[in-house]
Amino acid sequence: MEIKYAIALACMLTLLATAHAQNTYIPFELGGDNYYTMYGGPSISASVSGTDEFERGDTVTLYVDLTNYGRILGFDEDQTPQNPKEFALANAELQEEYKKPTALGITASLSSNNQQIDVKSGDQVVQSLKSGDKTQAPLKFTLKIGEHAPAGKYPLMLNLSYDYQDNVRVYASELVTSGSSPTLANFRESYIYHKANQTVPISIVVKKKADFLILNATGVLSAGDKKAPISATYKNIGDDPITDAVARLSIFKPFSSTDDQAFVGTLGPGEEKTVVFRLDVDSDATPKDYGINSEIKYTDINGDTVISESMKIPLTVKAASSSLLLPAAIVLIIIVAAGGYMYRKKQKKAC
Repeated sequence: MEIKYAIALACMLTLLATAHAQNTYIPFELGGDNYYTMYGGPSISASVSGTDEFERGDTVTLYVDLTNYGRILGFDEDQTPQNPKEFALANAELQEEYKKPTALGITASLSSNNQQIDVKSGDQVVQSLKSGDKTQAPLKFTLKIGEHAPAGKYPLMLNLSYDYQDNVRVYASELVTSGSSPTLANFRESYIYHKANQTVPISIVVKKKADFLILNATGVLSAGDKKAPISATYKNIGDDPITDAVARLSIFKPFSSTDDQAFVGTLGPGEEKTVVFRLDVDSDATPKDYGINSEIKYTDINGDTVISESMKIPLTVKAASSSLLLPAAIVLIIIVAAGGYMYRKKQKKAC
């Protein structure tokens, strides 16, 4: 008996070494007989659960269901039973062989070949999925959609890897017929597994929507300026027209304004319009580069009021102009001189 187990162990090691170059592996080999070879295996399909339509610029959760449509396609009879014990073994093996389409240890990862769709989440794992079953809860993947992603359909690849039972061998020392029903003494099963990979295509849709970009924004101001003009050109790079549009600024120190909104009106896809704002700059403003956020409030094609994503207008503040400092200095000198003259005149009268 020890010799038989030594031979079985040697066979197992040989098969395991071979399996490194293949997709088939044997986690534990006990030997035994093989009465059937089944053909078929898992076949997993994926579908989006819930919505597959999203807004550009959003970070979203995509829910994906897996369904196993695998089945047995046929079988070969490798060994014909010759006695009651073998018939019992063949029947026991057959029951296990029908589990071949079950996918085990499914690992799912989502990928995108389009830079507008960034998959943020890692692998999702499902322990097992029988033939005809769907995942009890959908897989969850986090996606970041590009801020200016064009509307349309974006393909994604769901990469699946899993194991499945490839073959079963059975062994029993004898068939015990005493009692109400025959039983196999020392019954054991050996399993051979296969690794498989599938790539399942799915897709999402980025909705049509107006979208904007600032072109040719300019603004060079000086500390102490009043109602200094800054201009910005807004372009609708989206898919839908807008109406009643107003561009507005988010003002902060050292700026202030009573003219921080500009009427844009109607802007169709691909159209642009230049508007002018006027800003006051504090006299003690630090000379440096600034950025003022702007947004467009508009009416969309459904009649809803929408506020766009924030867009930055670059500004440069320079030191107060020397042409203003010189006259101020001259006036100050005149005032001091006049004061001195008046003081000396009063001193002479007192004497």
